[in-house]
Amino acid sequence: VITFVLATVIARLGMKYRLYPAIRERDVHKRPTPRLGGIAMFLGIITAFGVASQLPQFHLIFAKPGPIFAILGSALMIVLLGVADDIWDLDWVTKLAGQIIAAGLLAWQGVQLTSLPIVGGVVVLSSYTGLIITVFAIVLVMNAINFIDGLDGLVAGVAIIANGAFFIYTYILVTRIAAAEYFNLALLISAVLIGACIGFLPLNWHPAKLFMGDAGALLVGLLMATSAISVTGQVDLAALQFSKQLIPAFIPILLPLAILLIPLLDFGLAIFRRLRAGKSPFSADRKHLHHRLLDMGHSDVHAVLIFYSWTAVVSIGCLLFMYFDAIWGVLFVIVGLIVCTAFTLAPLSRRKAVEATVQLSRPDDEDDVAQLDPLDEAAYDATSTETSTKETS
Repeated sequence: VITFVLATVIARLGMKYRLYPAIRERDVHKRPTPRLGGIAMFLGIITAFGVASQLPQFHLIFAKPGPIFAILGSALMIVLLGVADDIWDLDWVTKLAGQIIAAGLLAWQGVQLTSLPIVGGVVVLSSYTGLIITVFAIVLVMNAINFIDGLDGLVAGVAIIANGAFFIYTYILVTRIAAAEYFNLALLISAVLIGACIGFLPLNWHPAKLFMGDAGALLVGLLMATSAISVTGQVDLAALQFSKQLIPAFIPILLPLAILLIPLLDFGLAIFRRLRAGKSPFSADRKHLHHRLLDMGHSDVHAVLIFYSWTAVVSIGCLLFMYFDAIWGVLFVIVGLIVCTAFTLAPLSRRKAVEATVQLSRPDDEDDVAQLDPLDEAAYDATSTETSTKETS
């Protein structure tokens, strides 16, 4: 509620005082829109932590305030860095340095991987190794989330789905390991982040009145990584009593990766694409996965819903392994991926059908062309251009 109210105020003030940047070539939106939504999300998160600190259910979490202060301090650093980037467009070296410092603060205050669960036991990490891996993981997730922040409602919705799955997983995990303790730091972070994203999404849904900007996207990535690290490095596999299969042993590592599959995939492809072209890995372009969905013919809303679907299938699929036989999880994932793939590729088959129709029957006048929808008209124009070129040559 706090996030929604603050986001509404910031959106109105942003339009009134023109607190928005010029529209860039790679941007999808057509009208100037404020990018300061991350401030509203951060203030909502601060408020939620403040309220939680006064509730008896969370007294064990706040008994050791060091990690809490580190999380909020790192979040403040990231928000300030993001706001500065949204206003002045910082160079990538400055942004990366700020992200490393924020992640380092978390690791320094004990929010870091101390062990990695594997089948048959746990690999205990040295303090130096744990710090390096933690900082790398946090910076990676922050940038992966920031990279997909290109469509209205995309990051907020993906974060709600992913953190919802992670909340369920962590709650089950905590109640099985410590039945008397129903909340831990990872649960609190997930719940607070879900609330902030739910409050922000109405202002960010297409057509968006407010963007979360780099401040919001980096904040979401920071908290998602922090919640995963808070529980993953603390898991004792000997205490787990899920089904009698080996798959759940991988869940502490698999689930955080699964819920971030799409952002990490987009991040990896972007880095590879830019390095191959001899550019900085943080240079902007218009070739992200959401841009490709738009180029295929999907609308903004359809592209966002496709991202939601992929995230939900992978996240729920991982959760099914915790209570059901592996076959049910595998079947759900396979069927879900087939359905998602069909919806993702649907515009391509439609475009081919339109092109075939245009080849067989060309509109004789502009009135006939005007009856085509935008996608059909685009296909007609493209086909006409190709035909004219061939005839000229």
